[in-house]
Amino acid sequence: MLLKVLLVFTLLIIFVPPVRRFVFYLLVGRQLVKEQRRATERTQPTREGETRVSSATRKGGSPMKGGEYVDYEEVK
Repeated sequence: MLLKVLLVFTLLIIFVPPVRRFVFYLLVGRQLVKEQRRATERTQPTREGETRVSSATRKGGSPMKGGEYVDYEEVK
């Protein structure tokens, strides 16, 4: 009896695509969806006018001391 149930379950997984997708989703799908969402959030381009601030501070301060002076020029 148990062998028949396992055989039917295996055949369902092999030959029925919706069942296969559901079993795959149960095993690895949720984690895969989470990782894809995180990756798109990281690489999502900013729209024009949008400001994004990332706070990546290092111990010991910034390697860049000061900066180069750039004249402000108004563009009309």
